[in-house]
Parts: sequence; C-alpha cells; structure tokens
Amino acid sequence: MAETNKCLAQLKSAANTLEKLYTVPAVTQTVLSSIVVCNQSATATSFSVQIRIAGAGSDTKQYLYFTVAIPGNDTFIATIGATLATTDEVWVLATLATLSWNLFGVEIT
Repeated sequence: MAETNKCLAQLKSAANTLEKLYTVPAVTQTVLSSIVVCNQSATATSFSVQIRIAGAGSDTKQYLYFTVAIPGNDTFIATIGATLATTDEVWVLATLATLSWNLFGVEIT
C-alpha cells in the first residue's frame, strides 16, 4: 500500500452554505491529520465541520465542530486523526464568507 502525505483540499467559503471540502477517492482510505480554518477578516464569525459517511445526506450526528466561534484575523487549527473510507466526505460551513480552509492528511491506496 502506498501512503501519500498531502494537502487534501483548500477552499474559500461562501456565507451560510454547507460546502463539500473533500471526498475520499475510489480505492483509497484517508487519515485526516489536521484542519486549518483562517478568518481573513477583522470581524468574528463561526464555522461547522461534518463528516458524511459514504456520502450520506446532512445529519446532526455528523458534526465534529458546530458553530465554533473564530475571532477576527485569527486561525483555528485542529489535529484530527480521523480515518475515512472511500466516498466518505468532509463538509464545512462558514457563517461569513471570510474563512479559508486547508485540510491535511494521508491517502492510502
């Protein structure tokens, strides 16, 4: 099995819209190592992160973070260590359109 350490995804959020950040590719397992959320505005906002198993629809049981406050001009960094299977997805939501996302991890093929 090959392991590839990489930036899995990057996104600049829209406001109040659940957006897909990452989908585990076919014949792949992924270990999420960290997620970095950067507020590029002086205005405080909030964010949410959910994991959808096998591409399931949105459900409240999927949230890793829900309406977490992030101050203006600040960065939130979380070490995750979650393992995902093929077709699992990471979705994000920002209250304001001022957040950028970087997701890091290892894809195993």
